[in-house]
Amino acid sequence: MNLEQARFNMVEQQIRPWEVLNIEVLDLLYQVRREEFVPAAHRELAFVDMEIPLDHGEFMLSPKLEARLIQELRLKKSDRVLHVGTGSGYVAALLGKRAATVTSVEIHPTLAMQARQRLQNAGIHNVTVEVGDAAQGWRPGSIWDTILLTGSVPYLPAAFLDALAAGGCALAITGHAPVMTVQRWMRLPDGTLREESLFETWVPPLHHAAQPPLFEF
Repeated sequence: MNLEQARFNMVEQQIRPWEVLNIEVLDLLYQVRREEFVPAAHRELAFVDMEIPLDHGEFMLSPKLEARLIQELRLKKSDRVLHVGTGSGYVAALLGKRAATVTSVEIHPTLAMQARQRLQNAGIHNVTVEVGDAAQGWRPGSIWDTILLTGSVPYLPAAFLDALAAGGCALAITGHAPVMTVQRWMRLPDGTLREESLFETWVPPLHHAAQPPLFEF
């Protein structure tokens, strides 16, 4: 496989047509090598428009959805990011390239360990991978500039919105199959929240200890 041609095709044929036009985000897809975050058994699928299975019934989102979520977060270099659902570590790596610090939480210790190694190999040192169940929030009392959940939830728990800083942004995929909605919440300077429905999609549910996923790959 010609990796660079495959990467170019992914960006031009999958991601740009999905309204990802931010040049900084598109450049990021060339900087962070997606194939290095894909399990060896599925590496030939690294640039394919599909979800890639991981251990424990987890998954990598499709490339176009990963890129669109990063674009919709409107990240700033000074942002402190909470990322729920580390998976392979790839989305955490993209976040790390765009923000000041990233705390990425993974419920499965083995996936967390693998993600830490991939991030280290990629030279990304501002991402901390922690093990725990963050489906209802993480570190009570902490405040984040950006919050991203990369598995779907029926609704975004209030704990996440309570932890959102002024000027901050939270993004989650909410609802039930077959149609879910990517929603964005912005904390305005006066403390109020503005909620937007961005687009429809579907992804498997976020794993969490009290309620296992509805299915596994």
